[in-house]
Amino acid sequence: MTKKWKYQIRIYLDSELAEVARVDQKNDRLKPLSDVLDKYHAVLKCQFDAFAEYVAAAEKSGVDRYPLYEWTKATIDDPDKKAKYTEAFSLYAGGAEVYSKEIADALESDLQPLVDSAKHDTNPANNPQPHARTRK
Repeated sequence: MTKKWKYQIRIYLDSELAEVARVDQKNDRLKPLSDVLDKYHAVLKCQFDAFAEYVAAAEKSGVDRYPLYEWTKATIDDPDKKAKYTEAFSLYAGGAEVYSKEIADALESDLQPLVDSAKHDTNPANNPQPHARTRK
């Protein structure tokens, strides 16, 4: 039986629009994008903000329980990476971080005229794995 992978769409906004999206996803400047997101019951999650939340949770609960803490902390502390990840957004569709290929394909198609996007799957072979030092 073949494993059925889940997918996630990520979009990339210019720095000015990214700042708007981080604070007000219903801003009129985002209306065409918001219309597509509404169709899929989707929301944007800034990747930098997600990383910062992970680090904060780790520091509150104990970093030993968060295997990617060191990598994530180094990422948010690096100004070049901060600039990159504040412009990258993961799309959560229907409340889910990852979803079926059918939803991802349709969402990607509808977004294509509006923004740069990329489809990512949950197949470990297609995704960087934590450095052995960060794995427990």
